[in-house]
Amino acid sequence: MRTPHRRLPWSVAGLGLAVALTTSGCGGPTESSGTDGPGAAEEQQAGPLRISAIPDMDPSDLAEREEAMAAYLAEELGVEVEYVPVNDYAASVSLFGTGDLDLVFYGGLTGVQARLRTEGAEVLAQRDIDERFRSVFIAHRDAGLAPVEDVAGLAELADTRFTFGSESSTSGRLMPSYFLDQAGVDPAADLDSEPGFSGSHDLTIDLVESGSYEAGALNEQVWRSRIEAGTVDTEAVQEIFTTPEYADYHWIGSPGVDERLGDGFTEDLRQALMDLDGSDPEEVALLEAYGAEAIIPADTSDHDRIEEIGRTLGLIR
Repeated sequence: MRTPHRRLPWSVAGLGLAVALTTSGCGGPTESSGTDGPGAAEEQQAGPLRISAIPDMDPSDLAEREEAMAAYLAEELGVEVEYVPVNDYAASVSLFGTGDLDLVFYGGLTGVQARLRTEGAEVLAQRDIDERFRSVFIAHRDAGLAPVEDVAGLAELADTRFTFGSESSTSGRLMPSYFLDQAGVDPAADLDSEPGFSGSHDLTIDLVESGSYEAGALNEQVWRSRIEAGTVDTEAVQEIFTTPEYADYHWIGSPGVDERLGDGFTEDLRQALMDLDGSDPEEVALLEAYGAEAIIPADTSDHDRIEEIGRTLGLIR
């Protein structure tokens, strides 16, 4: 099942701009705009700004959102911007490490993994919702699981057929594993069988709703969005717990961006993200696609807890 969405106004415009810039000299210098700021540095630029995101949602919705972001950044920075889709979380971290991706929208865990692998990578910004992110545990109603009031109540998930999202997902695996552990449930030993890994938050909902798994955990934002859109059969599946807060998604810039696109470009990119403030209808639509109202500052220290938990659970070595 797909999460219904409205078409983003920048999507087609962004693709058109990319084609225009490509035919006018992709990979080589472009004409300066004759103004200060990003345009004045364009003669130093080589190749497009390559953006990406972890594949944590319906692929077509993800592509539309990221192509809209590409168009926004192209307009703000005066450069060609290309959205590069990836197949899985690990591929994203790998491509970032080899310099094939310049800006990636990562979850907390994958962002830490990318920074540890790529010396000089910089945390640039986060959504307003990412300072206080949460996961949701859901269950099929036939499983006989009742909503619980605290982390300790998750002990009822022992001996259930359970699915996480992606193996490297912060909100769909790392933090749910942590909270299960706090409740005395070892996902590797105390479930009915080895846990599943659906690959995305949307699929976690669908698998629990269908009865393929009795319970699962996912990103709160996706769960609320699907409930609001009416694409969850609430007669079949219910929320049983919403976790305490933690820091999650953020944008990370590659250390090679300034070398490829001009001195100071990383700071221009950071500012362009921060300037996405909903000041016009197109920006509102783009922010809504990210489930946010604003983009705010972020720092590497925001994810110290994520790194600590990742090391404890063996997901970061």
